[in-house]
Amino acid sequence: MGHKNHLTRRQRAAASLHSGPAMTAHQAASHTDLALADWNPFAGSADADLLPELGTLASRSRDLARNNGLMAGGIQTLRDNIIGAVLRLSAKPDYRLLGWSLEQAREWSNNTEAHFRSWAETTECDAASSLNLLGLTSLSLSSSLVNGEALALPLWLPKPGRRWNTRLSLIESDRLSTPPHLTGMAGMRDGIEQEQYGEPLAYHIQAAHPGEAIYLNGSEAMNLMRWERVPAFTPWGGRRVLHLHDKERTGQSRGKPVVTAVMREFHMAGKYAQNELEASLANSLVAAFLESSLDQESAGALFGDDPRAAWNKSVKEMQHIRKLKGAAVIPLPAGARLNSFTPGRPNAAFEAFMMATLRHIAAGMNLPYELLLKDFSQSNYSSARAALLEAWRYFHGRRRWLMDYWLRPIYELWLEEAVNAGVVDAPGFYENRYAYTRCRFIFGGRGWVDPVKEATASKIRRESMVSTLEQECAEQGLDVEEVLDQQAIEKQMMLDRGLDPNADTPVTRAAASAPPESDNKNDKKNDPPEQEEAVP
Repeated sequence: MGHKNHLTRRQRAAASLHSGPAMTAHQAASHTDLALADWNPFAGSADADLLPELGTLASRSRDLARNNGLMAGGIQTLRDNIIGAVLRLSAKPDYRLLGWSLEQAREWSNNTEAHFRSWAETTECDAASSLNLLGLTSLSLSSSLVNGEALALPLWLPKPGRRWNTRLSLIESDRLSTPPHLTGMAGMRDGIEQEQYGEPLAYHIQAAHPGEAIYLNGSEAMNLMRWERVPAFTPWGGRRVLHLHDKERTGQSRGKPVVTAVMREFHMAGKYAQNELEASLANSLVAAFLESSLDQESAGALFGDDPRAAWNKSVKEMQHIRKLKGAAVIPLPAGARLNSFTPGRPNAAFEAFMMATLRHIAAGMNLPYELLLKDFSQSNYSSARAALLEAWRYFHGRRRWLMDYWLRPIYELWLEEAVNAGVVDAPGFYENRYAYTRCRFIFGGRGWVDPVKEATASKIRRESMVSTLEQECAEQGLDVEEVLDQQAIEKQMMLDRGLDPNADTPVTRAAASAPPESDNKNDKKNDPPEQEEAVP
């Protein structure tokens, strides 16, 4: 008994297989159930399960993104909804920690945001001088979705005629790897050097992409065997590497593609759809079959010594008929009959089967089926709005993840340069780094399914004090101060022209009294009561 107590759970489970049926508290842990008997996955750590297979997962994911239209569209949909066409800083310094008044904080924020735009909305933020911050962020998000992670090195690159020196250099995650001479080193996890608690100490970056071996010659080829050790932080705590990846398990060092769980279904569904298309195309090229009922002796008596040549001649004569007209007579070779060709393609069950498969894939990508396929033809307002609200929970979570682990560290790097250059006044910056760098980012607006209903809901939220104008503007990708400033300008312009900006015109009265338009003839039948739809 004492010896058995020292056995591991796996050893005891294996022993039970040889000792006959055993009772288990959980049916899912049974080793005697025929449906589960051969299901014994390895109980590895997060890195042991992922790192040996990460290269295969990333390359297969990239292949899908290149050659599978649905995968490419899904990645674009995620990028459009998580980031969109807008990326604006909204500085929110913790004025209480800094001992400021609210008015001081607002003035500091407006000044800082203006200087930040001069860097983020130009190519000065890119070491390659090709993308602005929106482009870099969009590319990094795509990389994290397809490859599982994105990597950037903040560099100090002064250039003539440029105002800012802080620049970001995006690095393909394939270049993050362990040098051969450090293989087996304690704390080394696929290019990331860690301390005992998992904090990264340094990143080992290969000088050239391993996939460029066929393009490198001479001395350039030596870069494939050269690695640079980049410390994770500067001596004063600044970031030297930005590693954007999602952690799903404790101890996970690298990220994995977003389609990992449904990659097999994605690949097989694409092959199935392609095979159906090819089969349908091949079948469409065949109109009918010519069949002969003559045996060899009968054909010889009818056609002479060379029945094959006579048969071929009659077939060629028939092929001269290119177009059928009304009451046309089709000459057939002697002893032949024309049988119509009724192919089994397209498969009648193809659409239903593909829809079920694609719903599974959409769930694996955290997207509603309608949004993945851009198909709302079978949805009314209520179901479409419910699907989009569920999707927006995921999008908001991804936005927060992108702000916390990508955009806010970038803002901190830029702000450090701005403070040291005297452009932004921030006394005690290094001691109060959190208070100064507290911020949020405004992304692209989510849009409206029904503008009248959504606007009504927005008004109710503000009047009931569960939302603010700033929040409502941010939901649509707008800055509240710019909106108010523009409204004040337009109001003054109307007053200068003798117009009453508060006048109740026939147009506004008609818009206020008009019933909401229905996008689906079944809306009235399927939608819940109006008062339930007004509040999201």
